[in-house]
Amino acid sequence: MKSTLFALTLLFIGLFSVTAQEQVSEEKDSTKHVRKNIIRFNLTSPLIISKDYLVIGYERVIKENQSFSINVGQFALDGFSGRISESLELLKNNDDKGFNTSIDYRFYLGQVNKYSAPRGVYIGPYYSYNHFERGNVWNFEGETYQGQVNTDLTLNFHTIGFQLGYQFIFWDRVALDLVLIGPGIANYSAKIGLDTSMSPEDEALFFEELNALLADKIPGYDQVIEPGEFGRTGSFNTTTVGFRYMIHLGYRF
Repeated sequence: MKSTLFALTLLFIGLFSVTAQEQVSEEKDSTKHVRKNIIRFNLTSPLIISKDYLVIGYERVIKENQSFSINVGQFALDGFSGRISESLELLKNNDDKGFNTSIDYRFYLGQVNKYSAPRGVYIGPYYSYNHFERGNVWNFEGETYQGQVNTDLTLNFHTIGFQLGYQFIFWDRVALDLVLIGPGIANYSAKIGLDTSMSPEDEALFFEELNALLADKIPGYDQVIEPGEFGRTGSFNTTTVGFRYMIHLGYRF
């Protein structure tokens, strides 16, 4: 994940430098047709989280140098597979379901940008929500329990914050949107339901194994959940610092 983010950051710097040099001598052209809409695709989540994490968005310029955008799509994690540890093995991935939705309001900085919205540097508030559910069947070997365990996992992530970004427009049609900084406040909650009775010691061991698996699947998870919190009850609910960092590729019309 870190190498991917580093490569993307270098790409952003290169694009910003080239585009700035090409546009430094250009002026706003009020005679051109004003294109107020952008349909876009989130490139970051499929690269970092899961190839099945697919989100599309729509941005609309509603005032001079101001726009509103909404994004909706499928929130997904890669499937669990095979033997997870000496005591835990996946037998079956049941169908999962999840969704993502987010909104933001953007103020394009007229005193900084040489072009009107939706082009250039912008700031503004945002809100995002992710929901995910998955059922799994496991083979578990604990201290006193050995056998099949069915689980139902539910995840909910709410984030509200303030972002800084830059949107490039190429050939008057292609939009490359970079959300560069997006600090916020996030609420993370998760719960694992079991259909099998186990001793408290075995439950704690089972939840500990699943917690490690989730930390491997969700970027930043291990920085949010305190060690042992999920292992005691198979659930957590915490509010902490969140962030937003993404790339969109879009079509302007």
